[in-house]
Amino acid sequence: MATSIRLSDDLMADAEVYASASNRTIPKQIEHWAKIGRVMEENPDLSYEFVSDVLVAEAEIKAGRVKKYVRRKDRN
Repeated sequence: MATSIRLSDDLMADAEVYASASNRTIPKQIEHWAKIGRVMEENPDLSYEFVSDVLVAEAEIKAGRVKKYVRRKDRN
C-alpha cells in the first residue's frame, strides 16, 4: 500500500544524491534507509557494515547469485 508523506527538502536533497550514487530512485533510497534503520534499531549490537552485508547477501540469494557450498575434502 503506497502512502504519501511529507519529507523535508534537506532529506529529499540528500536522498537524491545518495540515490544517484547507488543507481536507485529517490523513493527506493528512502526505503533503503528506512530498512537499514529498522534493522539497526532491532539489533543495536550489530555494526552497519554487518547489516549492509546481510542485506546484500539476501539480495544475492533472491537473485539466484549463489552456489551451493561443496567441501573439497573431508577433515578428520
